[in-house]
Amino acid sequence: MTQRSTPRHYHLIGIGGTAMASLAGLLRAAGHQVTGSDENVYPPMSTQLQELGIRYAEGYGEANLQPRPDVVVVGNAISRGNAELEAVLNEKLPYTSAAAVIKEELLRGRYSLAVAGTHGKTTTTSILAWLLESAGLNPSFLIGGIAENFGLSFRLTDSRYFVIESDEYDTAYFDKGPKMWHYLPDTAIVNNIEFDHADIYRDEEAYKFAFARFINLIPGNGTLVAGWDSPLARELAPATFSKLESFGYGGADGEHPRWRADNVVFGTETTCFTVLHDGDLWGEVETPLAGAFNVRNCLAAIAACESVGANRAGVIEGLRTFRSVRRRMEVRGEARGVTVIDDFAHHPTAVRETLDAAHQRYGERPIVAVFEPRSYTAQRREFQDAYVESFDAAQQVVLAGLARPDRYTDEIAMNPAEMVEALRAGGKRADYIPVVDDIVSRLAGDLKGGEVVLIMSNGGFGGIHQKLLDALAD
Repeated sequence: MTQRSTPRHYHLIGIGGTAMASLAGLLRAAGHQVTGSDENVYPPMSTQLQELGIRYAEGYGEANLQPRPDVVVVGNAISRGNAELEAVLNEKLPYTSAAAVIKEELLRGRYSLAVAGTHGKTTTTSILAWLLESAGLNPSFLIGGIAENFGLSFRLTDSRYFVIESDEYDTAYFDKGPKMWHYLPDTAIVNNIEFDHADIYRDEEAYKFAFARFINLIPGNGTLVAGWDSPLARELAPATFSKLESFGYGGADGEHPRWRADNVVFGTETTCFTVLHDGDLWGEVETPLAGAFNVRNCLAAIAACESVGANRAGVIEGLRTFRSVRRRMEVRGEARGVTVIDDFAHHPTAVRETLDAAHQRYGERPIVAVFEPRSYTAQRREFQDAYVESFDAAQQVVLAGLARPDRYTDEIAMNPAEMVEALRAGGKRADYIPVVDDIVSRLAGDLKGGEVVLIMSNGGFGGIHQKLLDALAD
């Protein structure tokens, strides 16, 4: 293991975000002094920072930079005009991005297992970390969500292995390249590639280039684990200079991936399947996870574990005992016979696969999909038809209001009224209800019992989950 750097004082502007608060914890665990600042810090990150004893200021300003830190870390949500950032620039204080700090303080000198892809990053990263833990390898990790098995989004150990969720979103206002370019991948997973983040990437070609460069960063003695059911991943993967391990359900054009799931059985409590590697039996898997996309996520994690020689029996046991990730098909409660589920899905493909997984898990129970178009991609007209198709497994659809309608013109914005019309034409009950409390009132009055309400948003959605449970319980 490479000797870590001498202790320094890091000050994080925007410390309250999930990634930044987790970085704060990692830096503290590495022996550094950590302070920060943010606005409207709320649980679970505010609680986590307090428990770690990390002091942060509420609000931004020059005074937060006293005493002078050795390095200022500028969060990717911080932009010019922020009073504290302006003071950093005026006084020429050393500053950098979170991704650059992760690279130099945490990844250099370790074996980096970096998980990338449009969909499934958080779940696959959590699976991989738990499988390595179950195999006795005690990995460090940084995940963009709370991994239920650990109850944490980060951990720093003395293991040589570090598992990191590798996001394609931009790094900082001064570094518009994706964060994943910083993560020194030794084993890299690319689950899938499908155009997203239209606020960052001008078109699909720009988005593909981000992943092509990520693949190009893997050293010759490393491993690329690539999703063969994704056409763009299949297109880019052969350019790697590393060992290539493909995975998927089957094979496009008759070509089987090296890692394949066979005899998949979706049950009400578990999913079971046989894992084949180059046609030979690797093992029989049972997992609590639901849905075809989670079968792929498991295959990716298995292949990554094999790349570091993880104990096979430990990996299989880890798959059986994996407890998922908060906000990924998370059951928030049940009232009046109605099950309320929270999920982070926001891209049309993620919405479709999450609904398919709910149908597989809950059988013939009616599914009510409640969707908040919140991300920049979700609110664009070009994805509208894909969203209509993605609700195929739902019997009823409720569309909430656009999160930031001021960001769009009529020409580029999703039109919820048109979507509702198209859904109704397809035989579904569909409504556009912009206000959260109105959605709760409508559903509480309509639900008969037995329904599964799948609420999908990549934000807090006004606390709709608990509001609905409370209304049903009254």
